[in-house]
Amino acid sequence: MGRITEDLIRRNAEHNDCVIFSLEELSLHQQEIERLEHIDKWCRDLKILYLQNNLIGKIENVSKLKKLEYLNLALNNIEKIENLEGCEDLTKLDLTVNFIGELSSIKTLKHNIHLKELFLMGNPCADFDGYRQFVVVMLPQLKWLDGKEIERSERIQAMQNYSAVEQQIREQEEAYCLRRAKEKEEAQRKLEEEKEIEDKKRRNPGFDRRWYTDTHAALPVSTENKDHLQVLKSQEEEHVMGTLDENEDDMAFWNKPSSFTPESRLETLRHMEKQRQAQEKLSKNEKVKPPRTLITEDGKVLNVNEAKYMDTSLIEVDVQPTYVRVMVKGKPFQLILSAEVQPDRSSAKRSQTTGHLVICMPKVGDVITGGRPTSKSVETTSDNNGEQTNPRKKKIERLEVDPSKHSYPDVTTIVQEKKYKPKSLKSQPKILPSEEDPDFEDNPEVPPLI
Repeated sequence: MGRITEDLIRRNAEHNDCVIFSLEELSLHQQEIERLEHIDKWCRDLKILYLQNNLIGKIENVSKLKKLEYLNLALNNIEKIENLEGCEDLTKLDLTVNFIGELSSIKTLKHNIHLKELFLMGNPCADFDGYRQFVVVMLPQLKWLDGKEIERSERIQAMQNYSAVEQQIREQEEAYCLRRAKEKEEAQRKLEEEKEIEDKKRRNPGFDRRWYTDTHAALPVSTENKDHLQVLKSQEEEHVMGTLDENEDDMAFWNKPSSFTPESRLETLRHMEKQRQAQEKLSKNEKVKPPRTLITEDGKVLNVNEAKYMDTSLIEVDVQPTYVRVMVKGKPFQLILSAEVQPDRSSAKRSQTTGHLVICMPKVGDVITGGRPTSKSVETTSDNNGEQTNPRKKKIERLEVDPSKHSYPDVTTIVQEKKYKPKSLKSQPKILPSEEDPDFEDNPEVPPLI
């Protein structure tokens, strides 16, 4: 059963940074709460309070919520309206589907002068003859009842018939109280019978038709060896029968007709709680799966794949010289490598195109090009291996560089290597033909060249 605790309120106050003293709205629905407590001390500034679908049997410990405007107590076990006089700003009260049979208890709401909306549908009192007229007269400040607006003419008519309606309501209340007293006695009797049955099951071994080891220990030694297999078989049969009995009891409980009362709701909850505890007990008794063997006792590494999905935040990569292991949420993916690799130079990253996990593991003895210097011993080993594997690559061409010169270009001499003289702007003297030239012909129509 649930209780109202400080931790529960803080978990439902995330919209207020988990601060409860200044909380204005709180929702505690479907928490199996049986009693209202602590809210009037911890949350004095509440304006809206949701408590629907719980097991609350009494309205209490809310009178100090002076700023409360809306209280939702639908689907609970409330049988009487009380202890709401201190909620001075209460404007809306929802008591849908409860067990309110004392309709006269609404008189306590006269002090809530700001109350405008009231919901009582689904309660036994809502089935009384003259129910709506009685409520309209008793609470003149109401504007809406069960989602329907109260007209002025309806209020006048209800006041005219109030005396007859009041007598009618009182008689129906008395009949309902007598019926409720019988229901409570019947529920108490059933509860006591259930307790007696449970006590018998605890006291008498084998009452639930299951096998117990102390009964088996009393058998003679001569018959024990003879009937060993039969005992094991009967023990399995008893366990199966016990499971079937539990399933039958569960089906019988849900198929059994019952009246809608606060006691029947509590009985249903107890049955569901018992089923949940039995399920947890069975899950605890199940055999624990042994851990997967990754490396045998003789040091042999095995290929293992239990990681079915990959999330970057749940991946751990371990590169070893002869194998690689990827742990995804505690599940291993392990592969044996065909060659020895260098773990300190390995890398793991996500592919930006496919999203796959890419693990780069350079082999031992390989030359990694790309800016990192390599030792001469590695080059010699690679050269020797190359000569043995491929005879065509015996001669290796290398780029020779004169160490006496700079290995980088001299920027200052790039432009000065070739010097071009600017062309002279002076015009060259033109050689004019002289008159003594034999081919010269003087044409008077042509102007002279100056």
